[in-house]
Amino acid sequence: MTPGIKQARKSGITHRVHEYKHDSSTESYGAEAAQKLAIPKDKVFKTLVVNLDNKQLGIGVITVSSMLNMKLIARAAGAKKAKMADPLDVERSTGYVLGGVSPLGQKKRLKTFVDTSAQRNSTIYVSAGRRGLEMELSPIDLVTLVDGEFAPLCQ
Repeated sequence: MTPGIKQARKSGITHRVHEYKHDSSTESYGAEAAQKLAIPKDKVFKTLVVNLDNKQLGIGVITVSSMLNMKLIARAAGAKKAKMADPLDVERSTGYVLGGVSPLGQKKRLKTFVDTSAQRNSTIYVSAGRRGLEMELSPIDLVTLVDGEFAPLCQ
């Protein structure tokens, strides 16, 4: 059981865990999850860690078919600039490996922003903390659990 699943269970929110056989040769973990779980890509969200003003890390949660807009996440975080975080910093701060970073149960709580598109769905899928493991939950529950906020993050 991953820290993300433990956090969801401990909080008592309604959620479901979905497992699939991960193919290590895949290039897009989120697209693989959508395909193997037979769900629309706009319901599967990836967790991206960004470096804000070279001072702190933050999280952007966006659909797997979207690209994170660095200006929009910087604006949401009250920063001037954002760039993708160094992979080593991602693993150190979250406790997860790339491709399995969950917005839940991270070692260090990072300011989290969930793209407003999530609000169009009653449930969304996010990584449950390892490749081949997804968690389905309400976007409102996700934002509540991570003490985050909804913001436009994609063009």
